[in-house]
Amino acid sequence: MNILKTFPIKRFLAILVLIDIFSVSALVPSVYANHSWGGYHWERSVNPLVLGLGDNVSTNWDTYLLTASSDWSASSVLDTTVVAGQTSPKTCKVADGRVEVCNSKYGRNGWLGIASIWINGLHITKGTVKLNDTYFNTARYNTPSWKRFVMCQEVGHIFGLDHQDENFDNTNLGSCMDYTSNPSGTAGTNGSLNNEHPNQHDYDQLVSIYSHLDSLSSISQTSRGGNGFVDFDSSNASEWGKAIRVSSDNHSSLYERDLGEGRKVLTFVIWAN
Repeated sequence: MNILKTFPIKRFLAILVLIDIFSVSALVPSVYANHSWGGYHWERSVNPLVLGLGDNVSTNWDTYLLTASSDWSASSVLDTTVVAGQTSPKTCKVADGRVEVCNSKYGRNGWLGIASIWINGLHITKGTVKLNDTYFNTARYNTPSWKRFVMCQEVGHIFGLDHQDENFDNTNLGSCMDYTSNPSGTAGTNGSLNNEHPNQHDYDQLVSIYSHLDSLSSISQTSRGGNGFVDFDSSNASEWGKAIRVSSDNHSSLYERDLGEGRKVLTFVIWAN
């Protein structure tokens, strides 16, 4: 008997396709995250990436920095620790292979928090986080939920993570990488989830970003051959370069300062609203 005469060929092919899909899905890990910041990452020759977060924050921010470090260290590819800072909070200058986290009264310039990374090709060489106490000293933002949310998000950017969502008014995703007007999830405006910590989507994305090892480590390398990375006042929006993305509140959320030869400074911004 010819089986093809008794079994429709289209149904036979459909079954083969389904078998193929199930076979492939069984081999592929369930990583659906898609919020990498342009594929930028720190070079690392071993797993996990060990990265110090320079503590230049005042005592009323220390707990939030420690919480962010602990939260992100839950990743299987990342291990952070809070270390002594090496800069003044106002200027927040950074050396190669380091991250500096700072808070100060940076003025009524509109931004609540910023994260900047210096990149060479796809590799992050250093980074800064700034938290603007001009706004955090006001009743709206001087809360544990806002401080946890902004600290967590800006530190997350330093590893190469983008936002999961940039709409302030939709339902919280339960991730600090999600813009929100209500990080605590208690006001009833953005659903019931809080956006004060990373979620599994963030950890999955870190696994995707750091899926390979490099021959060198950004942490142990100094500038190789003069990198042209100039110091600039990252508190001043005029120094951020070209705006390349706008969020749902019509504010530019990402800026790029091109230094030439594949070298850039990228700055993510959370605006006060």
